[in-house]
Amino acid sequence: MLKDVMSMTDDRFGVEELDSTECWQLLRTNEVGRLAVSITDHPDIFPINYVADRGTVVFRTAEGTKLAAAVLGRAVAFEIDGYDAEGGNAWSVVIKGRATEIERMQDVFDALDLPLFPWHAAPKHRFVRVEPFDISGRRFHVADRPATGDLGTGARARDE
Repeated sequence: MLKDVMSMTDDRFGVEELDSTECWQLLRTNEVGRLAVSITDHPDIFPINYVADRGTVVFRTAEGTKLAAAVLGRAVAFEIDGYDAEGGNAWSVVIKGRATEIERMQDVFDALDLPLFPWHAAPKHRFVRVEPFDISGRRFHVADRPATGDLGTGARARDE
């Protein structure tokens, strides 16, 4: 069952929790996210292009680690985020759910009609649907960084 995160007022740090309707609106306006899976008890993350379809997320893939880990594991996580530089606001949406390969012929035909295309030339003939059991999102104003490059902890990013 999908857990609906109710919209809440800002907490003392200015973090606003988004309700599921707003999370789905953000999911429908983007096309790239990250799929997190566990492969033999080791986490891995794959960037994927996706489409929101009828309360689920659908992506294309080829045979391999991503497909096997997604459909053979117990659960996956899918995340997107964004940043509005003009307004100084950032947001994030996370889905936790179960991934299943789309295999029924009519469902494959329906998936082929989705506006979902591989970004590179390698063939990606398999479709996977992530059915959420939990969706959450949050929005917050990005704190100003000092011009010195301070990342907020006193540490500086540097090239090694």
